[in-house]
Amino acid sequence: MTPPQPTTGHAGPPWARYVALGDSFTEGLWDQPVEGAPCRGWADMLASKLSARRVDAGQEPLEYANLAVRGLLLHPIIAEQLPPALDFAPDLVSLVGGGNNMLRPTADVDAMARELEQAVEQATRAGAHVLMATGMDAADSLLVRRSRNRTAVFNSHVWSIARRHGASVLDLWGIRSLRDWRMWSADRIHLTTEGHARVAQGALVALGLAPDDPDWDDPLTPLPPTPRIQQARDDVQWMREHLYPWATRRLRRTGPEGRVAKRPDLAPVVDARSGSHSG
Repeated sequence: MTPPQPTTGHAGPPWARYVALGDSFTEGLWDQPVEGAPCRGWADMLASKLSARRVDAGQEPLEYANLAVRGLLLHPIIAEQLPPALDFAPDLVSLVGGGNNMLRPTADVDAMARELEQAVEQATRAGAHVLMATGMDAADSLLVRRSRNRTAVFNSHVWSIARRHGASVLDLWGIRSLRDWRMWSADRIHLTTEGHARVAQGALVALGLAPDDPDWDDPLTPLPPTPRIQQARDDVQWMREHLYPWATRRLRRTGPEGRVAKRPDLAPVVDARSGSHSG
């Protein structure tokens, strides 16, 4: 299967059924533009954009399911989400995972890559085009930067798998604006609404489609440097409110038991105009 080519004229995106697989990143954790509303995230935004373009081209709205569940490692993402996803007979599958593995020093990146490739091959044989993603560059993160070398090796595997199987790759490592902390939530692990919007634009580009905003990958206007004393206070507050609870959960091996996918059934994207890039 060859990667899709950019659409021209009035042709809509070639996919009619999209299923998103993954962890909290694809679930859309922390993207709640309206307080009390369910989380949305880049995959939901992407589905809305694809559906809107299909409707504009006179096609039926995109059918979409999101099976992602926060906290999962790559193996349960594949083992638990891929079989029901393929039961929907999708023609587009996003398979993004492994970030939680990378936080573990014992992560076997080569074994992860082998399992990922088997999943991509299975989805491709079933008739789906697969969208994968690289890991993000964590050079600026106190918590995650020790995983940077493992992530870089995994990213190399992702690009090679995509080449062998005609998949698309969302290059999170290369999105420059994601190096800005304004794209990240207070926990410094999950993206804000604007961060998810930038990723959705990157997903369109990865799929061979034109972005809504040609400037989507531009870095943000730099802010004045934060005084060291204020930076130290911010780091202490972050450690107390986010790092310590996160480490405690890891030590207690608190997992995502009991959590279910937010959109487990394939259904048309009704509001195809939501999730637009805010610039």
